[in-house]
Amino acid sequence: MPCKVILSKEISSTFREELKATIKSRGIKPKLVGFLANEDPAAVKYAESTSKTCEETGVTFELRKCDKEQLEDQIVEANEDDSIHGIMIYYPVFGDRQDQYLQNVVSASKDVEGLCHKYIYNMYHNKRYLDEKQTKKCIIPCTPLAIVKVLEYVGVYNSVLPYGDRLHGRVITIINRSEIVGRPLAALLANDGGKVYSVDINNIQEFHRGTGLKLKKHEVRDTNLKIEEILPFSDVVVTGVPTPSYKVPTDLLRDGVVAINFSAFKNFNDNIKEKASIYVPAVGKVTIAMLERNLLRLYDYHNYQS
Repeated sequence: MPCKVILSKEISSTFREELKATIKSRGIKPKLVGFLANEDPAAVKYAESTSKTCEETGVTFELRKCDKEQLEDQIVEANEDDSIHGIMIYYPVFGDRQDQYLQNVVSASKDVEGLCHKYIYNMYHNKRYLDEKQTKKCIIPCTPLAIVKVLEYVGVYNSVLPYGDRLHGRVITIINRSEIVGRPLAALLANDGGKVYSVDINNIQEFHRGTGLKLKKHEVRDTNLKIEEILPFSDVVVTGVPTPSYKVPTDLLRDGVVAINFSAFKNFNDNIKEKASIYVPAVGKVTIAMLERNLLRLYDYHNYQS
């Protein structure tokens, strides 16, 4: 069949081998602590995958299960523990704005998920470095970063164009506007030059940097568009709807679309292969590789501060 199905294992393998080699050659033991304060099956599965991958790569991983009412105190304690280099939380915990509060309880120096205010602010403002000398890159949220790496791998990014503009001319639809993945991803892709349609249950927003990429950072505008109007001319469709019943209508997709699913459920019908040129059914392994990559970066920032 003309559709190429690409598994996340294939994309993540290079990153994982590079991380493994770096950790071994330098003789270091970066430590990651994950907090699990829910019984969400997707979160439990993610924690198990994180543990397995870290063991293979050489990262010390410790899963700490706790009641959600105790979580804040445990995060603060981990912030102050110099033996811990990275902290992550398996969301949702409370499933509301209190989760956003918890994201900011994690110290920026240990925030492997890139969800604290400092990193989110820099990402939305297209600020890519933490220092003026541009020696320390900002930490980017793991799943959005993983999807960027997937898009680079499959050739959606145009390497002929300057860094930061390589999605110029691409139209991308993201069906998810969560604060953890969907909205940050829309901002990242728009900052890289794409015209991004961000879809949620209420409306569709357009993220872009203007005609000819005149803007230094993306802007957002509300639209009156319907999903039936944007899917037929979208080069890429990325889905993350957390329900087994949602399916993207295959007949609305343009021929040759790049289809990427990051939901725990299949958001595309089985006949997606009849329309798509490339189909990536999951990104989980790439997400964990980016998590470890962020951990190693924070380890270096902590140990080799200039």
